[in-house]
Amino acid sequence: MIEFLERLSKAYYEGRPFITDTEFDALSARYNYNKIGHTITDGIKHYIPMSSLQKVFDLEDAPFSLNGAIASPKLDGAAVSLLYVGGKLELALTRGDGKVGRDITAKMRRLVPNEIPLDGVRQITGEVVSPSSIPNSRNYASGALNTKSMTEFAQKEVQFVAYDVQPGSCTLWHNNMDVLNNAGFQVITKFDATNYPTDGVVYRIDCVDFYEKQGYTSHHPRGAFALKEQKDGVPTKLLDVVWQVGKSGVVSPVAILDPVLIGDATIAKATLHNIEYIRGLGLEIGCTVEVIRSGEIIPRILRRIDQ
Repeated sequence: MIEFLERLSKAYYEGRPFITDTEFDALSARYNYNKIGHTITDGIKHYIPMSSLQKVFDLEDAPFSLNGAIASPKLDGAAVSLLYVGGKLELALTRGDGKVGRDITAKMRRLVPNEIPLDGVRQITGEVVSPSSIPNSRNYASGALNTKSMTEFAQKEVQFVAYDVQPGSCTLWHNNMDVLNNAGFQVITKFDATNYPTDGVVYRIDCVDFYEKQGYTSHHPRGAFALKEQKDGVPTKLLDVVWQVGKSGVVSPVAILDPVLIGDATIAKATLHNIEYIRGLGLEIGCTVEVIRSGEIIPRILRRIDQ
């Protein structure tokens, strides 16, 4: 299963996932998989590693007091780091595995200020996002950064929203965001995410000094976390698998289930994505599976539960 999750993670960060975030989060929790990003062998090191965020599914489990913390939308796009030296943009990288990313400087010069009124060496991190009106907007944003043609990239509907600067010049994080905003960036504290994809809420300690004193684990800072919604699945039996041709001509497998009530709907079928998904979950006719309604609409098998 870990190898399967590695393949899912690689596909996600390359902008071509074949399961939803909800499904990936649930599978990761079930099998204690906490690796973020994927390894790039031909990349460049981030000046400061890009940590992931701890996931929390109930505010009662928050790792610190929310007094003095600020909430902001968790945008669902492609994370990027920008390196400014003496106020000039010198390097932009995709997130990669958080330590090494791919050079996308030429593309990011079209989206962010090329010069800012901040001295020294500063790493600004944020998210490249696309409007929710674009189908598969998260994949669209990631795919845009992977385009080979600058002409094609210039036609993409993407923008960059900053959510951190290291080192900052203020004692409070939200004031650092104000500095970036005044320098010409869109920043998460002022960004209207209504029409953009999000996958949770980020809570962060506002006092920069106190935030840093919390320290870091090998994966994430202790001074921030992402509140995410986790749906519980419903068990039922996999009766059969049939193959159907979609509107695009792609043949995909569909699970035939012993009908089960999820929310206000009776579910008798669920998508299985492709043969790799079936093999990865170890599915067999007659096995018991856990089913969720992804986005409260599409039924999907989350895992096999009788192994």
